[in-house]
Order: sequence, then C-alpha cells, then structure tokens
Amino acid sequence: MPEHGLPLRWLPLRWLPLRWRRRGKGGETPALPPPALDRRQGAWLLGAAAVTLAPHTAWVPGWVAALCALLLGWRAMLLWRGSAPPPGALLLPLALAAVLAVRAEFGHFFGKDPGVAMLALLLGLKLLEIRAARDIRATVLLCFFLQLALFLESQSPLVAAQALAGSLLALVALVALADPRARWREQLRTGTTLLLQGLPFMLVLFLLFPRVQGPLWGLPADAFSARTGLSETMSPGSISRLGESGAIAFRAAFAGPPPPPAQRYWRGPVLTEFDGRSWRAAAFDEAATPFYTPDGARLDYRLTLEAHNRRWLLALDYPGSIQPPARYASDHHALAAQPVRARSRFELTAYPATPVGAQESTATLSAALRLPEGANPRSVALARTLAADAASHEVILQRVIGHLRDSRLIYTLRPPLLGRDTVDGFLFETRRGFCEHFASAFTVLMRAAGVPARVVTGYQGGELNPVDAHLVVRQADAHAWSEVWLAGRGWVRVDPTALAAPRRIEDGLAAALPAGELLPLMLRPQFDWLRDLRHRWEAVSNAWNQRVLGYNPERQRELLAQLGFHRADLWTIAGLLGGTCLLLFGALLLWAVHRRRPQDPLERAWRRLCHRLARLGCRRAPWEGPLAYGQRAAAALPRHADAVRELAAAYARQRYGHAPSAAERRALARKMNTLDLS
Repeated sequence: MPEHGLPLRWLPLRWLPLRWRRRGKGGETPALPPPALDRRQGAWLLGAAAVTLAPHTAWVPGWVAALCALLLGWRAMLLWRGSAPPPGALLLPLALAAVLAVRAEFGHFFGKDPGVAMLALLLGLKLLEIRAARDIRATVLLCFFLQLALFLESQSPLVAAQALAGSLLALVALVALADPRARWREQLRTGTTLLLQGLPFMLVLFLLFPRVQGPLWGLPADAFSARTGLSETMSPGSISRLGESGAIAFRAAFAGPPPPPAQRYWRGPVLTEFDGRSWRAAAFDEAATPFYTPDGARLDYRLTLEAHNRRWLLALDYPGSIQPPARYASDHHALAAQPVRARSRFELTAYPATPVGAQESTATLSAALRLPEGANPRSVALARTLAADAASHEVILQRVIGHLRDSRLIYTLRPPLLGRDTVDGFLFETRRGFCEHFASAFTVLMRAAGVPARVVTGYQGGELNPVDAHLVVRQADAHAWSEVWLAGRGWVRVDPTALAAPRRIEDGLAAALPAGELLPLMLRPQFDWLRDLRHRWEAVSNAWNQRVLGYNPERQRELLAQLGFHRADLWTIAGLLGGTCLLLFGALLLWAVHRRRPQDPLERAWRRLCHRLARLGCRRAPWEGPLAYGQRAAAALPRHADAVRELAAAYARQRYGHAPSAAERRALARKMNTLDLS
C-alpha cells in the first residue's frame, strides 16, 4: 500500500506513471488493454461532434462553447497519443461541476437554453468516457439530439445543411464501428449511401405525413425568449439600437408594383402613455372589422412575418381586409390571434390614404393629452407659446412643424445620452437624435399645446430584392412617427423625422445620416458587391421559407388534390403514405439484389464457365480458388484440359495479379464465353 491514500489496486494503472505501477512476476509491467476507440473511429466521431457543436456556439454562452472545445481537444490529444480515456473518478466531478455551472448561468434546468447547454457539455464529456461500443452509440445519439436542437434556434437552409453534414458524419462513425478495418473512403461511401437511401423516405414523410399547424410537441417555455425587434415601450436609444441590425423583420410580395417609399409605413404598437422618459402602449379594443372606413387605392400583398413573439402584424398603413382569425385594434394596427412564434404568412390589403369616418372616444382623446406633472418644463412652455392665439388645431400643428424645421435638429444613428427630462435635453441641449427622439418631442409639444397626439412605432421603407422581387424590411428600418387628432379628419400621420432628414423617407437610413458618420457595413457604398451576394442568398432563403418551411396543412391539401385526392381523410393519407414507403422499400430491395450480381464482364464470364463445367460433372466448391479448380476440371475433362487450365490461370493472373486493362479483361471474357465444351 502506498504511504498516502488508497490501496494501489484500487487506482487505474493506465493513468499512473510506469515507475508507480505494480510489477508482475519477474519485474514485468502488465500489458495495458488496447484503447476502445481506434484513431479512425475517433476521427469520425470527433468530426461528427465538432460539426454538431459548431453552430451552437452562436447561441450558447461563451464559456460553454470554450469548455466544449477544450473537451474535444482533450479527446483528440488522447486519441493521437493512443492513450486510454480518463477514469470515472475524474469525469464525475467534471460532470457535476458542469451541471452546477449551467444552473448558475441560467438559474434553472428546464428550458431550451439550459437544456442545449447541458447536452453540449455532456457530449464533450461522453467523448472522454468512451470505453465500449455502447458509449460510441450513445455519443452518436447525443449528436443527433443536438442536431435536432439546432432547429429550435433557426430553420435556415444553412442550418439544415449543417445538420445534414453532422448526420452524415455520425452515420459514418457508426459504419466505422461496424467495420473498423475498412478504408476511410469505403466508410464514407457507405455512410453516404445510407444517407441517400434515407432521403426518399424523408421526402415522402415530409410531403404526405399529416401536417398540423404548429409543433407536434410542447416547446420549452423559453423557446421564444431570444426575439429582437420592437416592443411595447419606447425610450431614447431603443430604436437607434436596431439601426445597425441587418436582420430581416418581414418580407412583402405585392400583387402589382410596390407602393412608393413615402407610403411604406408598416404599423406596429401605438404608444399613448408617457412618464417623462418612456412611452408605453395603452389598452385597446379588438374587433373582427376595422374601426374606420378604408379609403383610396387598394394594395394587395402577402406578408411573410418573422417570429417576434408578439401579436401585432406590422401591416402596411392602413390595413384593410385581413384573413381570419386576425383582428383589428382600435388604435388601427392589425393583430394575429396568437403571438407570432414562427415565421407566418398573411394575405393582406392596405389603403395608404388616411382613413375617413374614424370616431374616437373621449377617454382615448383624454389619454392622448396626458403629460406627467413637472416633466420637460421648457418644452411645455415652448408649446404653450406656439399655441397662443391659435385659431385651430391645424394652425398649432403647422406652427410646431415650422419650429422643428427651423431648429436645425440633427438626425444621427448615435445620439448622445439624455437626462431625466429627455425632450428638453433633445430640443434645447444636444439637438441630436434618432427617430424616437423626434417622435417623442413632437408628440409632447402637441399634447402640451392641447392637441391629442400619440406615438406610432413600426418600420418605414424597405429594400426591393431584385432577385425574387420581394420587398425586404429589416430591423434597421425600425421607425417611430406621430399621429395627431384633428376634428373632422381623425388621426393624421405626421413624421417629425422628415423635417430634419427628409431623405430618410425616400432614400433610406444611409442617405439621411450626416456626412462623416460611420455607416453600418451593408450600407456603405463600397460594398455593393456584398449587398448583391446578400440579395441572392436571401432569395434562396425566401424560397426555402416559402416552399419548405411554409408547407402547411393547406398546401398539403393542394398537393393531394393535384394527385387526385380531393377529399383525402386520415385513412386515405395513411394508405398513400404506407403504399409509397412500401414501393420505396421494394425499389431499394431490387437495387440491393442487383448490386449483389457481379457487374464485371470478366467475373460474369468466369461464373458462366464454372456453371458450364458444373453441368459436365465438375462443380466448383465455394472455397476453391481458380487455379485449384482449373487443375481439377482439367483432370476430369481431358479433352478440354489445356484450354480449361489456361483460362483458369489467366483469370487468376488478372484477378489477383497485375491490374489488367479493360481490353485485356474483355479479351479473356470473350475466350471464356466462346470455349467449346461439347
């Protein structure tokens, strides 16, 4: 027993230095067992794990990604050196530490984010634990689980390609486990063949398996927590932070030409309550019909809205007819029946002209005049001065607009910080702001002057993709404007940002920013080629979204109708699905039988020759080689002894000797086929 610690026989000898190991008889060191994972198997398994974990680094915490990389590197080093895996006495504390770290990071274990982080760490630890074939299979299963978890974060074609690549490497790892002596090219070819054999079944299941609207299982509670974009509140800097984001908020495909930029106002939350710094949405009523009478030209379009975990639809002002079960809000924005938690399509109409016949309650108009007591005193005093002796609200509106236009306010993507009275700080001190500063200041001035006003947030503009003719609206197009209530006209849109930066409305964000201000990468003129590449990639992604991710129950019914099943019930679909799968199984079976037949003309000729000799009473034994069989057949058939012996020897030379040319194989096959044995 060592001087300190446990008996030596309890310790893993393969982790002890040679000089510490117990000597056997004669002073010999016991032989170590071979590692359970050879280098080729380990390379495929490490490749599958690396390709599986790589996309998750964009979503898991940085320390999780770093620890996973460290664990994979540790396993690669052990594999390269041919060392045995570390003992369980070391891995168990590591696993417990990982569990506690995940708990400390997220505060709980149940949910998408901690679940994926835990699976990623367990995959790295499982690689270090491999001692038997079952450990390899468990590691492959973990890879498959993590590939599935990718689609909780993104369903883009790039993520699908990454998951497919990870699945291929995982299959090859299983092939290497079943046939470790095969060459790596053969293992890769076998894994690819297995994957290709599964693709037709995947396609059939995708097209014919009964579709349901929404997921087949309950998603974790935090599956939709990481959504960016607009919210029900607005404060200084909240929208300018989105100004550098190139993420797509939604796409629109119009039945005709898209509206001009000045009419591209996509309405979102309407904010009425103000506490001196932040704006918030107030309660509103809902109805199945609009609270106004649409007027003017009608625009028909299809809105493909990215998930934002809110109910608003970001419809083009002003929304007309909406497909049920969507609703209308009393503040004129469109609502979905449920929060938009997956990419969704809506058939909509819009009337860009200001709606007529709108009525408003006294409570709503009173809320649109309310200001916090004592907040922004200089702005309130300015508004009262502008409203003095004004004959109507229209006159006050023109005076406030004129004052803001003459104030030479600067539109900037990086506004300075403001104090407690944000409107006073913007109008009288910094004079630099983004759209939320302009909309907030204008609305406060109008309210202080006695005119009901409110802030509307949403998006303005959009970029037409020349590849697929879809209008793409990004998070950088997030915008805020104002509405004022004028008797006899209703709520009238006023965009204060256009007073300081009129090019923002017509030409977009880049044209409106002051000279010398640093532009986001994709807005810089020297990167036109990069924008062209983005257009092409986004067109591919849009086609994927519309045709693959957008394959819903309605489109499945359309496909079945095209196949002749106009009223297909569940049993019809099940029979069609089962019959198609049986046909695929039969096709694969015929292909497998066909592959078992020798395809080489020389091999076919040799088999035919053996069959002809067997009919003459000299059957070849399964274990018998060509030379031995040729000698025996020559002895049994003296009339053809020389020819049979010569053909058998030539076949042995070509099959097991030098690599013959195609002409040599054909010539020998011709001699075998034309040999006269009568």
